[in-house]
Amino acid sequence: MSTYHHGNLREELVRTAVGLAREKGEAGVVLRAVARQAGVSHNAAYRHFADRDELLAEVAGEAFAGLSAAMARRVSSVEGATPQDRARAGLREIGRAYVDYALAEPGLFACAFASHELKGEMADADPYTQLGQALDRLVEVGAMDPARRPGAETVCWSAVHGFAVLNLDGPLRDLPADERAAELDRMLLAVERGLTG
Repeated sequence: MSTYHHGNLREELVRTAVGLAREKGEAGVVLRAVARQAGVSHNAAYRHFADRDELLAEVAGEAFAGLSAAMARRVSSVEGATPQDRARAGLREIGRAYVDYALAEPGLFACAFASHELKGEMADADPYTQLGQALDRLVEVGAMDPARRPGAETVCWSAVHGFAVLNLDGPLRDLPADERAAELDRMLLAVERGLTG
C-alpha cells in the first residue's frame, strides 16, 4: 500500500469518498475503503472521522454544494422581458438544474439524502434556500399570491425530486433524452401554474 505523505489528509479522504460515491453511491462511502484508496491505514482515517456517518455527512455536503452551484449557474442565465417572466423562468431553471444534477451525478445525488447529519449548517446558497428565494421573487414581482407562498418549497421539491427518482430508478429511466426533457418541461410548467394560478 502506498502511503499518503502530503497535504491535508481530511480533505483527501473527503475527495476520495466523493469519488467512490460517484462510482457506487452511498455504498461506496466506507471508511476502510476510502482509507485504502487514499493510501493510508484505516486508523489514520478514524483520526479524522469518528465513524462512517461523519464521513457520509461530508460527502452529502459536497453533493449539496454541487447541486447549489448547478442551480446558481442556471438561475444566473435566466432572461425574460418582464420581472414576472424572469421570476417564473428562474423557478423553472432551479427545477431543471435539480433534475439535471441528479441524472448527471446519481451516486452523489443519492448520498445527498443518505446523511442525517446535515443539520441546516449549509451556507445561504444551499438548494433549499435558493428555492425559497426563487419563490419569494415570484411574490415580490406579483407573479404569485402571497397566500400561496407558505409551504411552496415542499410542493416544488417533491415534484422535482420525484421526477428525478422516477428517471433514475423508476419507470421513466429508459426514456429518450428528448422525451425526458419534454416531460420535465410539462411537469415544471404544471408546478408553476399551480403556484401562480
